[in-house]
Amino acid sequence: MRTYRLASHTADVKLRVAGDTLAELFTASLEGMNEILKRGFCRSATQYPLARDIDLVAYDTTALLIDFLSEALTLSHIDNAVFCRVEFTRIEGDSLSARISGAGVDKFDRDVKAVSYHEAEVKKGSKGSYQTNIVFDI
Repeated sequence: MRTYRLASHTADVKLRVAGDTLAELFTASLEGMNEILKRGFCRSATQYPLARDIDLVAYDTTALLIDFLSEALTLSHIDNAVFCRVEFTRIEGDSLSARISGAGVDKFDRDVKAVSYHEAEVKKGSKGSYQTNIVFDI
């Protein structure tokens, strides 16, 4: 089961994320970021006319997650959209291929400037699930 929870953080927004698989962890992270960008948008959207492909290779899983969110955030700003869905065609510890889908918005609720490496460290728990913290610069 994937989850995310917003947590307070000085001058930024911190997200605590968990997932049974890497795909769930990355999906929950995207969902959490979207909730910061446009509260409730993905729960009410019914169509996702915008689609973008993301292919990444990174140093490790933590860098891959931050790079994935940064790419999705950049595309959100370029397209003035929120990307609510993600389909992974490949996801490994240091690389991924995915298609994100979303819809345009008039404006964001909060301006997320960047995804930070501060406090981010993807950890695999004793039961095989994954968790991390992500700090967003606002």
